Amino acid sequence: MFDNLTDRLQDTFRDLTGRGSLDEKNIDDAMRQIRLALLDADVNYKIVKEYIAAVRAECLGEKVIRGVKPGEMTKKVVHDHLVKLMGEANVPLDLDGAPASIMMVGLHGSGKTTTTAKLGMHLKSLGKRPLLVAADLYRPAAIDQLEALARDIELPVFANRDTKNIVEVANTARAEARKNGNDVLIFDTAGRLQIAEDLVQELVMAKRILQPNEILLVADAALGQEAVSVASHFDEALGLTGIVLTKLDGDARGGAALSMRQVTGKPIKLIGIGEKMDDLQSFHPDRMADRILGMGDVVSLVENIQQQIDEKDAKKLEEKMLKNKFDFEDFLSQLRQLRKLGGFSSILDYLPGGRNLMKGMDFDESMLTHVEAIIQSMTQKERATPPLLNNANRRHRIAKGSGRPVIEVQQLIKRFEMMRGMMSQFGKMSQYM
Repeated sequence: MFDNLTDRLQDTFRDLTGRGSLDEKNIDDAMRQIRLALLDADVNYKIVKEYIAAVRAECLGEKVIRGVKPGEMTKKVVHDHLVKLMGEANVPLDLDGAPASIMMVGLHGSGKTTTTAKLGMHLKSLGKRPLLVAADLYRPAAIDQLEALARDIELPVFANRDTKNIVEVANTARAEARKNGNDVLIFDTAGRLQIAEDLVQELVMAKRILQPNEILLVADAALGQEAVSVASHFDEALGLTGIVLTKLDGDARGGAALSMRQVTGKPIKLIGIGEKMDDLQSFHPDRMADRILGMGDVVSLVENIQQQIDEKDAKKLEEKMLKNKFDFEDFLSQLRQLRKLGGFSSILDYLPGGRNLMKGMDFDESMLTHVEAIIQSMTQKERATPPLLNNANRRHRIAKGSGRPVIEVQQLIKRFEMMRGMMSQFGKMSQYM
């Protein structure tokens, strides 16, 4: 996410750190580098111009310069103005009502239908009982897709393939929600390859009938300024309440995220950060600014861990670790939890300086796959009783079953025993603390 922009901004701050003092020339040199980095990230030209002017003016303030390291001072000013640019604070979804209604809009290819399902899963994790509604009445494939996604995440869907009447769909869906205790309706509305008059009229009519709490535009971050232009057109026609910016995990340069709020006046409420169904997060401008500047986002990491890991399982695992009963079955479970969080590199991306740490490491995510294959080639008894693996025949059988070299199996067992020993020592120490 924003890798190139982050690298270039960090280079700028490093250049300034080497300067003994900060004068107008140093500031102007830094502003030139930051301006080029933002433009290359596809941030709107007018916004870049206004942003640089504001940052420069604050950096030139005598009160800020005194007693502060040049690089750190500039980073703080850049950070504060990035937060302002993106909206300053998280804007939560309006979920008042019985049930509340959310209208999802967007062009084909933006990920609208997938995001509808992801939003349902996101709300479910917050204790809500969403009902997904297939409201793209002219494209049967959209209904099929929504139903398939909902099955995978065990969410209910309302669909009526026998009508093209949005009034009938809306009224029946509301009745269904009240009957089954669903407190949020999420309408997956019609999309098009481009904004056309017939699409606009259809959505305007849907808005009038649905009277939604939220009208969320699903916009593809990879489109850069085109995504901002699409948002402006949709807002003019419908009066958007917010943006869901998708595909921020890909090669998106970041321009849409940094320009959207300022150009449209509408907040980014949610962001898509991956292909998995739980890769949808609330958008926090301050956390995003931290990540752009390589300062990490520990708060979001903790929130992700809390969502993915069952508290009872975590407590049970802690007890096994302290009693030296941690086995390969537990280890396999932890590997799978790590995958749910996006893998090792994804976790490092949330930590301050994590990207720089990754550059200095010879780490391949496929190693986790190899470890998982080795453990899965063990019998249940071997996983639960690691000392059995001291037998050479067992190690050779596991190597053959996993398709990995015997030396790799031996290294895994050795590292596991070292780790288990450290856990045991910690458990003994904790008794006297």
